[in-house]
Amino acid sequence: MNEKTITLVTGGNRGMGLEIVRELAKAGQTIILGSRNLSKGQEAVEKLADEGIQADVVELDVNNPESVVKAAKIIEDKYGYLTSLINNAGAVFDFRQKPSEINLDDVRKDFEVNYFGLISVTENMVPLLKKSSNAKIINVSSMMGSKTEALNPESEVYNAVAVGYQSSKAAANMYTVQLAKEFKRENLPITVNAIDPGIVATEFGGATPEQVSAMGGKPVDFGVARTVELATDFDNKDTATFSNTHGKVAW
Repeated sequence: MNEKTITLVTGGNRGMGLEIVRELAKAGQTIILGSRNLSKGQEAVEKLADEGIQADVVELDVNNPESVVKAAKIIEDKYGYLTSLINNAGAVFDFRQKPSEINLDDVRKDFEVNYFGLISVTENMVPLLKKSSNAKIINVSSMMGSKTEALNPESEVYNAVAVGYQSSKAAANMYTVQLAKEFKRENLPITVNAIDPGIVATEFGGATPEQVSAMGGKPVDFGVARTVELATDFDNKDTATFSNTHGKVAW
């Protein structure tokens, strides 16, 4: 690619998002760190600067349509286009709730972030991606959204129960497939793929990294490995795939 690679990472101020920003910046990409809270995003950028890594920051709350529209306008005015969109922002509110007693408000919160927020960001960034000669959308999903693996007793997610979160990820997977098919029909050079990071030792879900690690959670660099691999391989034209570091993940 002759043009500069410009990548937006949502939820980029901590955890896997911050590691994705770090590694892609090291790979030479121009990174825009999307953060729901601008001051926390600025703190993350300053932390990276102390490591000798440069990144830009934009306030982007996936649950706030005005924030999403404003972020897209800022990016357009400053850069003119996007090469890659990494939808990393995510949340879980219903962990370990029984399906027969689930709190519907928590389910709605899961969908607001993991599904509706993802669609909102994507729709607003697609016009910028269309201005690139070779673009990518990478949705950080989860094997927990795979009905195949939820029924597989050998799967690491077989005993996981978070119906709202899992359903929102399953819905996001379908959006990934349908968006990829739309772009393929229209011969647009934009691939759309989903990534399963696995169980990663971060603050996700309210636990501490130490707690998740004790339960078998993998290091953050392991969790982002497949995302970084795909985000840096512009010869890869695969679309509508779901994968992790081990290979293909069943939808």
